[in-house]
Amino acid sequence: MRISSILAMFRPALPLILGLSLGCSLSLLMVSWTQGDTDDACGDELADGGKLYLGRGDAQKDPKDDGGGEGGGGGDDDFQPRIVPYHKDPNQQHKKVLRTRYIHTELGIRERLLVGVLTSRATLNTLAVAVNRTVAHHFPRTFFFTGLRSPKVPHGMAVVAHGDDRPVWLMYETVRHLHRKYGDDYDWFLLAQDDTYMQARRLIRLADHLSAGRDVYMGRAEEFIGGEEKARYCHGGYGYLLSRGLLSRLQPHLDACRNDILSVRPDEWLGRCIIDYLGLSCVEVHQEMTFRYFELGKNADPEREDGAQFREAFTVHPVSEPNLMYRLHKRFSQLELDLTYAQIQDLQMQIGNLSELMPEGAAGLTWPVGINAPFKPRTRFEVLNWDYFTEEHMFACAEGSPKCELRGADRADVGAVLEVALERLNARYQPRLRFLKRRLLNGYRRFDPTRGMEYVLDLALEAYTQKGHSQVIAKRVHLLRPLSAVEIIPMPYVTEATRVQLILPITAQEREHVAAFLDTYAANVLDTHDNALLTVLFVYDPFEAQRVSREDVFAGAKAAVGEAEKRYPDVKIPWISVKTEVPSQVKLMDVISKKHPVDTLFFLASVWTEVNADFLNRCRMNAISSWQVFFPVHFQEFNPAVVQQPSASPNADSLRDGHFDRRVFDEACFYNADYMSTRAKMAADALDNEELLESMDVYDVFVRYSGLHVFRAVEPALVQKYVQRQCNPRFSEDIYHRCVLSNLEGLGSRSHLAMALFEQEQANST
Repeated sequence: MRISSILAMFRPALPLILGLSLGCSLSLLMVSWTQGDTDDACGDELADGGKLYLGRGDAQKDPKDDGGGEGGGGGDDDFQPRIVPYHKDPNQQHKKVLRTRYIHTELGIRERLLVGVLTSRATLNTLAVAVNRTVAHHFPRTFFFTGLRSPKVPHGMAVVAHGDDRPVWLMYETVRHLHRKYGDDYDWFLLAQDDTYMQARRLIRLADHLSAGRDVYMGRAEEFIGGEEKARYCHGGYGYLLSRGLLSRLQPHLDACRNDILSVRPDEWLGRCIIDYLGLSCVEVHQEMTFRYFELGKNADPEREDGAQFREAFTVHPVSEPNLMYRLHKRFSQLELDLTYAQIQDLQMQIGNLSELMPEGAAGLTWPVGINAPFKPRTRFEVLNWDYFTEEHMFACAEGSPKCELRGADRADVGAVLEVALERLNARYQPRLRFLKRRLLNGYRRFDPTRGMEYVLDLALEAYTQKGHSQVIAKRVHLLRPLSAVEIIPMPYVTEATRVQLILPITAQEREHVAAFLDTYAANVLDTHDNALLTVLFVYDPFEAQRVSREDVFAGAKAAVGEAEKRYPDVKIPWISVKTEVPSQVKLMDVISKKHPVDTLFFLASVWTEVNADFLNRCRMNAISSWQVFFPVHFQEFNPAVVQQPSASPNADSLRDGHFDRRVFDEACFYNADYMSTRAKMAADALDNEELLESMDVYDVFVRYSGLHVFRAVEPALVQKYVQRQCNPRFSEDIYHRCVLSNLEGLGSRSHLAMALFEQEQANST
């Protein structure tokens, strides 16, 4: 392992996260999982989910024997595996092998920790929301349990309503729900109240270090009220861990506990149930791991708490209000950050010491210590360019202009870098010198794919001494925003077998292009038998609709559709006539949406779209029901009269003499259910503002009302020939302006336009 990569796992608060993927090679020798009952010799051994229990010596261990006592398990003897031989009866018929989709399911590998938070009617929208915003996203899975009937669920929270808000009944239903729904999927279950602040990373580390094979009941041990027995229950305010085995053994006794044990406190009721029927008492220490907690005093200030018990706590209780929850989270996040920075500095010192023993010596040590060395280009084509910027302008613009205003994320990035540079300079030279920024003289940045974003800043600084003297100096600083962990975001399962329903709106100005669209559609979809259907919308304005019986403006287009159906007898291309003064996308989709099932995958196309199999597959993969909609950015070819050379047939390898048209949102992939739910959220605003449907396109509707991921990305497989679009002034100013800009930017690149002007001037001069 390279020394420079040691720091990767300790780099905090950075934009990316580096993930390590561990691979394993598994060989299942002469073992198969069969469908149905089995009479094989090892069938009984594998009956419990394909798991083999380990036994002492030659005797198989009963899983019920794993536990007992305050230690949360049986004896400390080592377990020896008993090999179960596999015998196949040749007289029996071979059964069909049934394999699971994922290997972790077949091997019985489970997630480590599930968190259940008990909340109430009064605190669901206050403390429970604070828990969800601070730590819930750090746990693998978090549920909020309440006794309300049909509660109004706050956004982004997984709430389970049991319908009875009695505390003990809520605990009873919660434990039953966890075992019934998730008992086979998780090793550990953490139950806490919504007035508990939890340190997610520490609790996850605690669960990772504990053996899941023992029955464990772990938390803050409390004496029973008025009791003299030695057994203890776990206080619910500080949370407690329940192992999967304990939950499984407890489940048959829950009804008896509900009927026989009287208690007003749910944590005390659960503790008494576990003690009476399983013989386990709450423990604070198990397998040399301690459950650490902190009791927060009344009117306590988290910023002033600095004792060892507070700094090392896994949970803090009681938290009386949401603001206190956020202050605790800020305090613990700062403590974790300080600890991480200290670990980084310690590792940097170790790397510096070890570098003396390396063949290159200290000269081989890169800056910053622990970060990969800068990328070394092998040819001049691989040289990484530096982009020049000031505090107001950027001199490398996406549109190709030499100078543009610094705005948005770029402006925030430059401001953050300047702030960090000044902060680090003051931290390094104080108290001898104190710096104030006058202005940025020069700024340079480049993205190095091996290490991150590099910056070089020339700063004009006002330097003050301890005696009050000052002087303006120029200082050059180097900064690096390193790449950290690349986070793999889990996405719902999708398949390329989904049928795509193409929707093609046609106006009178576009009717001449219908035949060309149908030819491309037939060659790329019908001839290849792709799983896609086409519906055409003929959009009439009121004047054209009145004359349709005498002179149909779409007669030629309808004839082209009929010719396509004759060429492919098994294919039907339905068409719908729509009358509207303003052919907005939303109005047209309202008509189409009602005529298709909710699980329909729509591809909203334009008459210039050249449909192909590659794009249809990406449409299927990028549009995810109830999760994501896809708006591709097509590649638009330039005006051939300006470029003066014909383009090759459009494909992914010939994207030249054109550009990705970011101004157009005509193409879209989404599910009908997502559109219908989004449109329902928009209904109230549409009633108040009748022109709203004409001022928005489908993209604006999803961005503003859906709450889904709106995926906008360039699509090399979606290529369009040059066309001068007719911009409808009846649309909103924003849509009309985008259409005009698309036409202007589609003429040619800056170099093409400059060459055309030059040739025109040359011709005029002669």
